[in-house]
Amino acid sequence: QVQLVESGGGSVQAGGSLTLSCVASQFTFSQTAMGWYRQAPGKQRQLLATVPRGSDIVISDVMKGRISVSKDTAKDSMVLQMRNLRPDDTAVYYCNGVPPKYPWGQGTQVIVSS
Repeated sequence: QVQLVESGGGSVQAGGSLTLSCVASQFTFSQTAMGWYRQAPGKQRQLLATVPRGSDIVISDVMKGRISVSKDTAKDSMVLQMRNLRPDDTAVYYCNGVPPKYPWGQGTQVIVSS
């Protein structure tokens, strides 16, 4: 069964940084485009970055300039590095295919306090 596991969230103060990780099982990253998403309370899920199979990573406008993404195809994992975090970045962060095609994991909670 396909499983996505996100980790690395936590509570930080505004201006801080966090690094999130995503690990997949039962499929390989080389087979599909992957992405990082987030969902804040009461809001729709947003796509933060797309990690294509072979071309350059695309960062969406949501957090452009404040995030970096890397992928380790051999380990079927990817990392989201976030910096200069703001209170409105508070959300649950997820990874999935782009477009989403796998069961959503539990995500990892990020709380940014002012």
